[in-house]
Amino acid sequence: MNSVFFDHAAIDRWINEDAPFLDLTSHMLGIGAADAYIEFTIRHEGVAACTEEVSRILTHCGAQTIESKASGTHVQAGDVLLRGHGPAHAVLRAWKVGQNLLEYSCGVARQAARMYQKIQQHDPSIALLTTRKHAPGLRALALKSTLCAGALPHRLGLSETVLVFPQHIALLGGWEALKKQLITQKAGFAEKKVVIEAHNQEEALLAIEAGADVVQFDKATPAELQAWLPALRQQWPQGVFLAAGGIKLDNIEDYAQTGVDALVTSALHYAPPADIGVHIYPDA
Repeated sequence: MNSVFFDHAAIDRWINEDAPFLDLTSHMLGIGAADAYIEFTIRHEGVAACTEEVSRILTHCGAQTIESKASGTHVQAGDVLLRGHGPAHAVLRAWKVGQNLLEYSCGVARQAARMYQKIQQHDPSIALLTTRKHAPGLRALALKSTLCAGALPHRLGLSETVLVFPQHIALLGGWEALKKQLITQKAGFAEKKVVIEAHNQEEALLAIEAGADVVQFDKATPAELQAWLPALRQQWPQGVFLAAGGIKLDNIEDYAQTGVDALVTSALHYAPPADIGVHIYPDA
């Protein structure tokens, strides 16, 4: 799986952040010219993610990949995710950058896979959607890691989706002002869905009246959603309802039984890192 694009500059930036000039230890020990192998092994079950980018890191450092598991592959404890070969200076330069990348990406993919499976057990039609909430600079890695496990992006940024928050409504001057603005502007954005955030049933009705295509409930409990949705769907049968805010691995099954169309979460971006071991040995 290689559907997310990383340019050469991104790969070089990761490498140069860790080793901008030289590997001082390898230089002192005089081992850089010897040929060596490197293996990245996962110590638990999980999902391989961003192995293609680690392969490119090896290439940019001057080594080559011998074998690797494709992103999205389900793996078991002890599986080798990637094996490479090249001059020791190249292998050692790629070592920690590749390990860090795999630990973050495979950790996110593993968490996403667990959440996805919990949803599937209750209602396979419910989508698992990811947010833009993560540390700056991680969007592409987070996106690829979650795509590997069955999740889809809810929002990649401000530029490609229309999502109206209470902050926007306050700046406009209230719900009536929002309704008037959407009446005048929505036709020009015909290809875009208008998502409006709501915190309760009353706000959901206001959002529908204002012209929402999608209502996103923020921090509503599963019990509240189960109470509100039957009446809302009766009034607005074509509507799409999302649940967001506070959805985690330990409560996602409860949210999957509320009747919403999708669950929006950032929890998988903050997953525990995968445990990746690295074995480097000489080419005998």
